Amino acid sequence: MVISRKQESPKCDMFINKVKLKHRKKFKYLETIISNDGKKNREISARTAQAKINFQKMKTILTNKHISIETRKRALQCYIEPVLMYGCEAWTISKQLQDKLEATEMWFLRKMLRIPWTAKKTKERVLN
Repeated sequence: MVISRKQESPKCDMFINKVKLKHRKKFKYLETIISNDGKKNREISARTAQAKINFQKMKTILTNKHISIETRKRALQCYIEPVLMYGCEAWTISKQLQDKLEATEMWFLRKMLRIPWTAKKTKERVLN
C-alpha cells in the first residue's frame, strides 16, 4: 500500500523473491482499518457500528430503569466506549469526524435514557 494525499496513488512496485506484491486500497491490521488516503473515516465508521452492535447486545442492562444512571454510565464506559475508541491515539480527527463521535455518544445516552430522536430535547438537556 502506498499512502498519499493525492487522489491517485503513485506507482510503486515491490517484489519479494521476484514475486510482485499487489496494491491494496485498504486492509485490516490488528483490528484497525488502514486506507491508502491516510484518513480514518472508514475506521471510525466501523468502530461506531461495532460499538452500536455491542450496545444492542447489552440493551437490557443499559436501558433498565431499575439500575441507577450512574451505574449504567459506568457500564457504558467499561464495555462500549473501549470498542468505539480502540486505536484513537493514532487518529487524525477532523471536525466532521469529531461531530460523528459526539453524535454516537449522544445516541448512546438517548438510548439509555429512552429519549426518542423525535423528542425536542437539546444535547445539553440530555447531558444534564
